[in-house]
Amino acid sequence: MKRKRSVLTMKRRKYLTGLMFVSPFVVGFISFFLYPFIQSIVFSFNQLELTPSGYILHYVGFTNYHDLLFVHPNFRIAYTETLVQTLSRVPAVLIFSFFAANMLNQRFKGRTVARVVFFLPVIMGAQAVLALQSQDYMQKAMSYSKIGAELGMFSGSELRNYLMQLQLPEGFLKYVFNAADSVPQIINNSGIPILIMLAALQSIPSSIYEAASIEGATKWECFWKITFPMILPMIMASVIYTIVESFTSPYNKLVNLIKSTAWQGQGFGVSAAMSWFYFITIAIVLAVVMGIMSRSSSSRP
Repeated sequence: MKRKRSVLTMKRRKYLTGLMFVSPFVVGFISFFLYPFIQSIVFSFNQLELTPSGYILHYVGFTNYHDLLFVHPNFRIAYTETLVQTLSRVPAVLIFSFFAANMLNQRFKGRTVARVVFFLPVIMGAQAVLALQSQDYMQKAMSYSKIGAELGMFSGSELRNYLMQLQLPEGFLKYVFNAADSVPQIINNSGIPILIMLAALQSIPSSIYEAASIEGATKWECFWKITFPMILPMIMASVIYTIVESFTSPYNKLVNLIKSTAWQGQGFGVSAAMSWFYFITIAIVLAVVMGIMSRSSSSRP
């Protein structure tokens, strides 16, 4: 008798394919990160005392969490500033990434060269611009030269006064000013989202746009009825990546505070408690954002 060959269904194939892609992460997490992950939880509920032979843990319960919220002089300030700055910068990064991806997706001569020229500064040069801004070298150089005045360029204060005279909403102007001050950080954070959105735009078949134009659809209708719904999953991926990358950036004030607390402050226990409090905050933000975007995408026709 012939043996019956087992046939994999499409659902099972997708399941096995997904399992194959996530298996390196699962194996790596269990092998290298699971023990430190659990250890940091234990540290957050203990006071760690270093000894010549290692360390001794003294259980203190939720004292470390109480100290970081009500005793530590800088945690609440750094936590609030980091949360506000990150959540306000994410929309600017996504808007810049989307427009850059649309520009690079257009057909024009030298498009490949333009992509290379555009991505090299994003990957390599943004750190130099960020360092210049942090040291305020550019503003000092302009203040000692007459180049800006001779070219008729706006200074920062003149541009702000001009926009204020337009009587635009104060909240909108404040957001624009903060985004303008954070241009190097926005460019630095936009590299991967641009690649994701560019790949999503290139995956849309041109035949769909051709059929829509035959039916008389405008560019605006094509964007809202074709482009946006089809790239929405990649926009969600870009949002998640941008949030995580912004919260864990080495220039993040709270990340640096957690590091300094471990080695120069109140010790590893309070530092671990800060890390877990921050981790829970990031998880809540991601859950809320994913819930909102999933609900909006499912409600679209």
